Order: sequence, then C-alpha cells, then structure tokens
Amino acid sequence: MSFFEILLLSLALAADAFSVGAALGLRHHEPRQVFRVVFHFGLFQTLLALLGALLGGRLLVYVESLDHWIAFALLALVGSRMIWSGLREASERPVAVDLTRGWSLVGLSLAVSIDALAAGTTLPATRAPIALAVATIGIVAGLAALVAMRFAGWIARRIGSRAEIAAGIVLIGLGVKIVLEHTGLLPLT
Repeated sequence: MSFFEILLLSLALAADAFSVGAALGLRHHEPRQVFRVVFHFGLFQTLLALLGALLGGRLLVYVESLDHWIAFALLALVGSRMIWSGLREASERPVAVDLTRGWSLVGLSLAVSIDALAAGTTLPATRAPIALAVATIGIVAGLAALVAMRFAGWIARRIGSRAEIAAGIVLIGLGVKIVLEHTGLLPLT
C-alpha cells in the first residue's frame, strides 16, 4: 500500500470525525474543548487502527456485526442529551454539559473510530507500513475534527443558542446513516 493509498484510506476514515467534530463545534468552540476533541479523535483512530492491525481478522469477527449499532447508540445518546439540553429553558439549565470531557468524549471518540478498527485489520494483508499507516490515520482524523470544529464554531457564534439542538440532530442523523449503510439500505459513501 502506497502512502497515497494510506492517505485516501485516512481521509475516508476521517469522515465521521469531521461530521461529529462539526456537530460538537456548534456548541463547544473554546480552544481547550477543540484541543480535547482533536486529540482524542486522533488518538482513538490511531489506537483502534493499530489494535485492528495487531489482532487482524480475529477481532473483526466479533465486532463487525455490532459495530454500526454501537456507533449508533453512542451518537444517539450524546445527540439526545444535546437536544434535551437545547430545548430546556435557560432558567431550567443548571450548567451546560461539556461533551468534550469525560465519558461523553470517550463515547464519541469510540463512535468515530470503530471503522478504523476494521480498516486496521486489512493493513497487514496490504503490506502497508503499519506505523506510518496508523499515524496517518490518527493525524488526518484529528485535522478533520479541527477543521470541522473551527468552521462550526464560526457558524455557532452567528446562530446562537439553537446550535445545540442542530448539533444533536446531526449526531443522531449520523448514527442513523451508519446503521443504514451497514444494513445495506443506504449505499456506502
């Protein structure tokens, strides 16, 4: 596998990181929040691709039938929390939940990285340089999240408080899209 092919694979795997990063960026656009998302998305993409490469097809057999449902559940849970928070009146909101911290961030990082696990299983068969491939996958995912969050933050400052509801809808929509693609009801993009 050439570096160009590795880069194309990395860009394809970064699509989910970009989409979720854009949704998060509508609400979370402080430099620390952006850094946490970019770092974690890149790290999880790297680690799951490496895990896939090390374990090969053995692990894929167990995860492949459920990976889309896991991603959907994580995205739907976080998206629902965002919509609920956005719909509550300002007086009812004790403190907005920061989705760039704790288990929410871990769940989102896993959701966007599950495909990297599957892709990693193919790396040894293609004779790709594993270290270069997994590093590229992680860096591209992080950069995709960075670009998406910066752009979304710019939009959020203009549309105001309803950005949280829009972001939640985007996350749930992405989860539905993943399920539809994996069940064959929607062609893969």
